[in-house]
Amino acid sequence: MQTYGDDESRWQAVLTRDEAADGLFFSAVRTMGVFCKPSCPGRPLRKNVVFYDTAREAEQAGYRACKRCRPTR
Repeated sequence: MQTYGDDESRWQAVLTRDEAADGLFFSAVRTMGVFCKPSCPGRPLRKNVVFYDTAREAEQAGYRACKRCRPTR
């Protein structure tokens, strides 16, 4: 089982839209102001992405939930 403990493994999960990673972490896109599940079909640039362990952390950092992948559902 993948742990997604570092940013590189998390980024690989985002690139491959790894549904197994959903709920284990969230990616936030600085330029859009949204956070997503790893399996989201959106394709942000790596330089614009930061990772959070929980949806709450992403929200507290000022990001809103993606309307496409609905990460809080």
